[in-house]
Amino acid sequence: MNKMSKIRFKGFHTSLERKQIGEITTSFSGGTPKSSNKSYYEGDIPFIRSGEVKSKQTELFISDEALQNSSAKMVSQGDILYALYGATSGEVAISQINGAINQAILAIKPNSGYSSEFIMNYLKKEKDNILEKYLQGGQGNLSAAIVKSIELSLPSLDEQSAIGSLFRTLDDLLSSYMDNLTNYQSLKATMLSKMFPKVGQTVPEIRLEGFKGEWEKTTLEKSTDRVKSYSLSRDVEMNQDTGLKYIHYGDIHLGKVSMIDDGNSIPYIKTDTKLSEFLQQGDLIFADASEDYKGIAEVAVVVTALSEKIVAGLHTIAVRPQSIFDSIFLYYMFKTQTFRKYGYKVGTGMKVFGISPSNLMKYEFYYPDKKEQQAIGAYFSNLDNLINSHQEKITQLEILKKKLLQDMFI
Repeated sequence: MNKMSKIRFKGFHTSLERKQIGEITTSFSGGTPKSSNKSYYEGDIPFIRSGEVKSKQTELFISDEALQNSSAKMVSQGDILYALYGATSGEVAISQINGAINQAILAIKPNSGYSSEFIMNYLKKEKDNILEKYLQGGQGNLSAAIVKSIELSLPSLDEQSAIGSLFRTLDDLLSSYMDNLTNYQSLKATMLSKMFPKVGQTVPEIRLEGFKGEWEKTTLEKSTDRVKSYSLSRDVEMNQDTGLKYIHYGDIHLGKVSMIDDGNSIPYIKTDTKLSEFLQQGDLIFADASEDYKGIAEVAVVVTALSEKIVAGLHTIAVRPQSIFDSIFLYYMFKTQTFRKYGYKVGTGMKVFGISPSNLMKYEFYYPDKKEQQAIGAYFSNLDNLINSHQEKITQLEILKKKLLQDMFI
């Protein structure tokens, strides 16, 4: 008795036929022109390698002569490209370009009556199962024979096309959100570099409308007061509510805390140590240790009044800005490459890198009046909200797509 998929489009009731991919398609692999002949790689034919099956462009291009004098073969936009070798084994996509393929890719062309989108999405859904069955331990390569032997259950062409169209729409939505996310992330990086003064400058390259005048110079030591950090070990972490939470430097590096409010999943702890200083709205917490230079003095900020007691913990440096400073402005200032480069310069260590409180507190920076600080902080907060919104949409669409792949294919 044929199995039926959990979800089917309304109006489709026909039974499914079980076929091997080799029965309903033709397929071939390509080859690589000799790298010793440089002229082979001076043409205008895109040369698709296994890591580029999903890409709209290629790193390498080959000539007509290279195509004629090697096993490289041409594929057309719309063909299925299946990666056979190495780290990309099992990756599959519909080719977005006309180009030549090497031996690490299997091109698959469905026969009349069968949908490329349907077959491609089935292979995508089965990727983990295929790798587990044929590449145990991640060793070795897939082959054309293996792919052609894979069985799938097929509805009518109309239903295949409807299913393929659904997943193409989801992929287009995902691509759109990912493109927008990349653009917003790029905009943020650009504006961080232009809305805060660079080294040797007293004002930024770009200012928000309505603001002018020189920025003033200060240091972190002059502009903030230290808040005590407690070197409590994370092995005292407790699951039950003890009324006391503890921020570990690893929480900052892992992104568990960034903009800190009551919604953060910060562990409760129980300790016999007498604690007297708790974090407040506006406090900045730096990680003073990192496994690489990029993480030196990574920062988090308390953005709301906290209903529970929270302390700065192991390998953190906490500061409380004075009233003329806006904490959100400072938080984003410490995200700039200007500050990151300072951290690289004064950081120490070989395997674990760090920054001392004295070096951190010596950091010099320029600042405008508080109204402009707040406007800059709000600008970047809104930009982060857009970035987070797109990241959430992408996650939701990926979860939906995975669920539909499981429920619409057998």
